[in-house]
Amino acid sequence: MIRNNTQHLYQNLEIVLLGTLGIGTIAWFIKNQVSSRLSHTTTASTKKAEIEQESPKQERNFVKVMQQQGRRVIFFYGSQTGTAEDFAARLAKECTQKYGVSAMTADIEQYDLSYLDTVPDDYLVFFIMSTYGEGEPTDNAVELWNLLTDESPTFSSASNRLENLRYIAFGLGNKTYEHYNEVIRKMDSRLIELGVRRIGERGEGDDDGTMEEDFLAWQESMWPAFCEALGVDSGYVQDGSHQAIYKMNELTVYDQAKVYLGEIGEWLKDGSSVVYDAKRPYNAPMTSIDLFKGGDRHCLHIEIDISGTNLSYQTGDHVAIWPTNNEVEVNRLAQVLGLQHKLDTVIHVESIDPAASKRFPFPVPTTYRAVFRHYLDICSAVSRQVLMSLVKYAPNEPLKEALQKLSSDKDIYRERVGDMNRNLGEVLQILAEQASLDVNGAFASVPFDLVIESVSRLQPRYYSISSSSLESPNMITATIVTLQYSPEEGRTVYGVNTNYLWHIHERVNQLTPNNTIPEYSLSGPRDSLFVESKLARVPVHIRRSQFKLPRNTSVPVIMIGPGTGVAPFRGFVRERVLQKKQGKSLGPTILFFGCRNRAEDFLYQEEWPELFEVLGEESRLITAFSREEAGKKVYVQHRLMEHGQAMWELLEKGAYVYVCGDAKNMARDVNQTFVKFAQQFGGLDELKSQDYVKNLRSTGRYQEDVWS
Repeated sequence: MIRNNTQHLYQNLEIVLLGTLGIGTIAWFIKNQVSSRLSHTTTASTKKAEIEQESPKQERNFVKVMQQQGRRVIFFYGSQTGTAEDFAARLAKECTQKYGVSAMTADIEQYDLSYLDTVPDDYLVFFIMSTYGEGEPTDNAVELWNLLTDESPTFSSASNRLENLRYIAFGLGNKTYEHYNEVIRKMDSRLIELGVRRIGERGEGDDDGTMEEDFLAWQESMWPAFCEALGVDSGYVQDGSHQAIYKMNELTVYDQAKVYLGEIGEWLKDGSSVVYDAKRPYNAPMTSIDLFKGGDRHCLHIEIDISGTNLSYQTGDHVAIWPTNNEVEVNRLAQVLGLQHKLDTVIHVESIDPAASKRFPFPVPTTYRAVFRHYLDICSAVSRQVLMSLVKYAPNEPLKEALQKLSSDKDIYRERVGDMNRNLGEVLQILAEQASLDVNGAFASVPFDLVIESVSRLQPRYYSISSSSLESPNMITATIVTLQYSPEEGRTVYGVNTNYLWHIHERVNQLTPNNTIPEYSLSGPRDSLFVESKLARVPVHIRRSQFKLPRNTSVPVIMIGPGTGVAPFRGFVRERVLQKKQGKSLGPTILFFGCRNRAEDFLYQEEWPELFEVLGEESRLITAFSREEAGKKVYVQHRLMEHGQAMWELLEKGAYVYVCGDAKNMARDVNQTFVKFAQQFGGLDELKSQDYVKNLRSTGRYQEDVWS
């Protein structure tokens, strides 16, 4: 049963709907929607599934590829979670379909960027770059980053100049972080130093709430500059009809054993060795316990066994867990698109563009159910641009007007969709219900290839590893709070992965299910994940991090980690304890930990006394409890200030500082506290105190693992 969330929603759109929607229109809609089908879906009665997704040797010279394919524009993306890739695809589509300029998207790591010096002067190169971690490039952009940041970069012709190159730049970052959009800023500056000409203004998007609007606003000035640079008529607009970028077939002849039902990696050929990584995660055995005592919140301590695999980690790294969408949202979107009765139909999807950076958007052949459950991020808030693309497929004029208003007015969109975190299925369901239409198939006219194009790929969730690789190299632990919040009365938003993990925990430990949490399919593709005998498996891989203890064990360390921010520091402390037992000289180890109440959410409370006893008198755990004393909230930054003199003395002895947790408030306050230390105990003025902390950062002595 799909829950009804329409109460008190879209009140300001009802006038549009009710003013134009008559009984005759409703009757027309109901009659016609019964037979509506996806306009870009074809049934292949005899076509066999293309099982083998061959990967021929790829040409690394992107300029040669562009010339062979007749492309004048290339969109390179540096993406960690898929957003930059999505933006690049959207820009490339508009470039081709709106302005008639043939373009291609490209994963930076697939090409040799030393050929930048051979780009013809009538071509354009886009860089859509995310900043990750402490001002670092994304994993796929490291090679380009190393090339450009080299003091004397060498390009294909042995030159270190790029006078012919013209580029357009957009960066994705988060203002709550210290190194906001540092990658695109440094790249931009470096390219200009190398003689490159930037077209238009550099764009920057803030992931702390305004990314989509920043991206749309930047395009308003970018496209005119683009048109001028290429000599394109900015008023030129092609036929507004939908031009598919994917071709899709429903299959009736296929090998069931080769149909992807949610598997992430491609099928291995016979005799191939298995290498687990981000493209082929390992279905790892997992156990869990709930660390919270009482209350309505839960925090899972999970243990993931990677023994017998090629996977390895270092203390401070991140573990990636691939989530599954809940069944409520799977069924909601399938129902409103008219696919409920054919969720298990086998389909094949492939890019129409032979030069596309990805031939397949996900493993194929697959099913509609697998696409919704495992491959598309159907639970995230739908963007204004996606809603705008759906206007032409609204079943009647009132709904067209409602969608038009919702997608064109950013204030209404923010109030009704963005701030409410409403996904595509929810928005379409609500609109149909407010128009008194049958939700089942209400938007069946939306081409499925457009859905694939519009909804981002479901991405793994990353968690700080809370174990020590020195102590337990084959067992990874993580500390994960279940995310649930209510943006409005009577409606709860559930974190995709944390509630999936909690559902596993309930089932494995035979707990009474919490019926308020949406149901998840736990068995996984071909029953590969969940085993009834108190064991579950989850798809995982490891992501390297720069968040590392100093190599010299005698260096003091100061760690600040409230809540689950303590996770990596559990690993750090356990590693220091093992080093102490091995007879190594150990500097003071100071941990500041904060939570609400020691009786409910004091994480790893039973572990700390024994660990710090081994570390000795110079090391200590300092706690802050924000809800124990009525009217008095004590946070880690308060405790830090109380011990300011001692912390300053450790800094003067070369201490390393580590901060993990909330970026927006806690991390900023902690940073400012260290600035105050430099003023109060170091005798520096405010400007020099800020420079002091910045120098700690630049030399690696002040590190953050934070999130917003």
